[in-house]
Amino acid sequence: MIVARLRSYSTLVAFAHTIFALPFAASAVVLALSMPHPPLTAARVVAMLICMVAARTSAMAFNRWADRHIDAKNPRTATRPIQRGDVRPFEALALAMASAAVFFLSASTLGTAPMVLALPVLAVLLGYSYAKRFTWAAHAWLGVALSLAPGGAWIAVGAPVKAGIVTLMVAVVTWLLGFDVLYSLQDEGFDREQRLHSIPSRFGAARSLAMSAFAHVITVSSLAFTGVFLHRGVVYFVGVLVVTGLLVWEHLLIHPPVDPARDAPGTSRWARADLSKIDKAFFDMNAWISVGFFAATLIDHITRTAPFAT
Repeated sequence: MIVARLRSYSTLVAFAHTIFALPFAASAVVLALSMPHPPLTAARVVAMLICMVAARTSAMAFNRWADRHIDAKNPRTATRPIQRGDVRPFEALALAMASAAVFFLSASTLGTAPMVLALPVLAVLLGYSYAKRFTWAAHAWLGVALSLAPGGAWIAVGAPVKAGIVTLMVAVVTWLLGFDVLYSLQDEGFDREQRLHSIPSRFGAARSLAMSAFAHVITVSSLAFTGVFLHRGVVYFVGVLVVTGLLVWEHLLIHPPVDPARDAPGTSRWARADLSKIDKAFFDMNAWISVGFFAATLIDHITRTAPFAT
């Protein structure tokens, strides 16, 4: 019974999706180690991890509570834990508030700046749940929310603010925006019907695909600038090339080749999407992107600071 309940709560907050944000936060920590900073103790690292998990849990639980009526109408989301009755709405809200409190208390142990910024961060995270009701830029809002993970990690380490952490946050914003637009193509018709705002429902599939691709061009450029501003080595930039390849692959997965026997002359593969592969593009590719970028950042740091590197 307890295991089943825990599984329901884990599904409620999509705990597996932590792999999207945590590696970028960890990458920011590694990059910050090259800057002047106070000693990074084990207690500080644990507090940062608690902040990360608590903030994300609060945001996801609150989102599921705020969207409970909308999700019940959408065939794609109608089997989520609240809609199935596995988790009651008040339980989801209680989890969101408790997690927010844990986040604030943990942030308070990291210093004055993290404590002062904790409440504005929560406002951004929780506010996203209502963004789709009034702006098609909700994807960007979600990107900003995710970018607060590496930004917050940098501040928690105590490193001075540099252009490199700003460009890393821009990379995360546009990365999330790009793949969230792709994922939202599944709900284009539903969003229009329910008068919800999204890039697909506002601009249509073809323009949404172009906007997603353009966002990912900015992602790659921002990651490259991060390396330049923070004076990274060869391994880091190899990692950026790998991210570039994975993003191209992600887009190729949902753009089926033109079939001359079926498609009209002049049809472009880049103006249409095959949503049957959206889960692979969304989950697999983006998991590899975040983990791969962290691995390259860590290896680059190790090879540049190890005794044999001098």
